[in-house]
Amino acid sequence: MTVLGPDTWPPAPIATERLVLRVSEARDRAAFIDLFASPEVGTYVGGARPRDELERAVPEVPGRRPGVFVVTLDEAMIGMVTLDPRGADRRGHVRPEAGEAELGYLFLPAAWGHGYAAEACAAALDWFGGTLPGEPVVLSTQSANDRAMRLAAKLGFTEVERFEEYGAEQWFGVRPPVPPSA
Repeated sequence: MTVLGPDTWPPAPIATERLVLRVSEARDRAAFIDLFASPEVGTYVGGARPRDELERAVPEVPGRRPGVFVVTLDEAMIGMVTLDPRGADRRGHVRPEAGEAELGYLFLPAAWGHGYAAEACAAALDWFGGTLPGEPVVLSTQSANDRAMRLAAKLGFTEVERFEEYGAEQWFGVRPPVPPSA
């Protein structure tokens, strides 16, 4: 993927019908800790991390890097959406040189079941398609994660392959790139 740099990052906040996607701020630190300490959130992403460890390790302004959107509802952080280059060392690619943009997301359990992840991910994907047209976006999730599988389909991802990684079957899909404007 073309790297998100100073000409593309940070974007202006993105408002959807109910949410705002923006860069991280110091006031988001407690929500980041809650997110990574949550056993429910950690179910398909390697488990929860100990809260005391997170209190020591999480910086004052967490997630402050290109590709990380904080998702807020009524100005409170409820989750995050990421668009990061997929590492060449990982299985699953749609280009020989790898480095495709990979969509990731995590939401606090209280935000589950309201369509917020779909709304936020769609907004981030629309922004990405307008910012870096022609770039494909990939997504990988455990095939056992029914919610993530439904969201991938809703967002227009189609299966490329399945493989074993992190001790579980992974589903790997691609969302066709937005063609560059003529």
